[in-house]
Amino acid sequence: MNTGKVDVLLGLQWGDEGKGKVVDVLTPHYEVIARFQGGPNAGHTLEFEGQKYVLRSIPSGIFQGDKVNIIGNGVVLAPDLFMAEAKELEKSGHSLKNRLLISKKAHLIMPTHRVLDAAIEASKGKSKVGTTGKGIGPTYTDKVSRTGLRVGDILEDFPQKYAAHKAQHEKTLRSLNYTDYDITEVEKTWMEGIEYLKQFTIVDSEHEVNRVLTSGKNILAEGAQGTMLDVDFGSYPFVTSSNTICAGACTGLGIGPNKIGEVFGIMKAYCTRVGAGPFPTELFDETGKTIRDLGHEYGAVTGRERRCGWIDLVQLRYSVMINGVTKLIMMKSDVLDGFSTIKACVAYEMPDGSTTTELPYDISQVKPIYKELPGWKTDMTGFTDESQFPQAFKDYVAFLEDFLGTPIAIISIGPDRAQTIIRQ
Repeated sequence: MNTGKVDVLLGLQWGDEGKGKVVDVLTPHYEVIARFQGGPNAGHTLEFEGQKYVLRSIPSGIFQGDKVNIIGNGVVLAPDLFMAEAKELEKSGHSLKNRLLISKKAHLIMPTHRVLDAAIEASKGKSKVGTTGKGIGPTYTDKVSRTGLRVGDILEDFPQKYAAHKAQHEKTLRSLNYTDYDITEVEKTWMEGIEYLKQFTIVDSEHEVNRVLTSGKNILAEGAQGTMLDVDFGSYPFVTSSNTICAGACTGLGIGPNKIGEVFGIMKAYCTRVGAGPFPTELFDETGKTIRDLGHEYGAVTGRERRCGWIDLVQLRYSVMINGVTKLIMMKSDVLDGFSTIKACVAYEMPDGSTTTELPYDISQVKPIYKELPGWKTDMTGFTDESQFPQAFKDYVAFLEDFLGTPIAIISIGPDRAQTIIRQ
């Protein structure tokens, strides 16, 4: 039987790699686009036809008119934020209601989850993780402790279920001596979001996804954040609360591993990180500031300044291995257009003086060992074909492919949909 495949697209660094743009570029090749994890802390930015959009919970395939989009069971959903995002899209002419399916098993982010997020972060003092404050962590905590509210719960006896969960959260907040908050207005909007959610098709998405595959159609699974924020394999504890890696697509959508086709791994030509946590190649000098300014490295959702550094190939090779990446996609190559010299981390010096090319358990004390490569000093933003690339850039791409053992299939040379080179 000719069944379809699920191609997975995910970030290989610390998030913010540019997944939204790539999903939009690849969408024409798929019948269905599905988000498999994360919540509204992840902002996917898309630019085309002079417009800029930031998606938080809605899959990035929504701009291609005839495609079905699915919010999978692995996602955590804030009804009020979802409502605001969907209405904004509808206002700009992108109708959703007949094209967006929502899993009954996706967990709901309650107003008190956001209060808990703030309370828990405040209680950590100097050991803060640097959360976005959107309630993601506490929602996933409820999920794994089997006390969560799910989208399917809104269909029956919801007020009673909500009240019971809220009371439990309030009890926890009192135990943390965190009582100075008021969610009255937020809760009102949140309940409006619940009613708005009911206007959408709420489904057992695992059955829907597998029906699509059985019919021979292909699905693009869209991940949020990046591999180094994975709760198991990332730079723990400075991570998100879900599995951001390829395996997360199986649990976040209800598909078997044998249904996975291509695994697209997205990386920047350099590296960034938001929030606290180790970052071996971070630059604290003028070069880091220049990369931040040229790359507009500020969070799509939070506006937070991103930390910037050179590309880390030790970390990337680890991510390629963990995810089983079959094709690489390199974003923001144009940001490095003006540099005379490009650096790439090819090994780490460990605290005991030894060197390694494997990502260790603790990367907080490692020092990057760099290889220097000549820059291309060419404005590539107007290029339309890889034959136009300067030789120094071609050499940089070949070096990365050799080190990572994986072909670079797509190169982005600017934020617009059109500034994308698909290599032959």
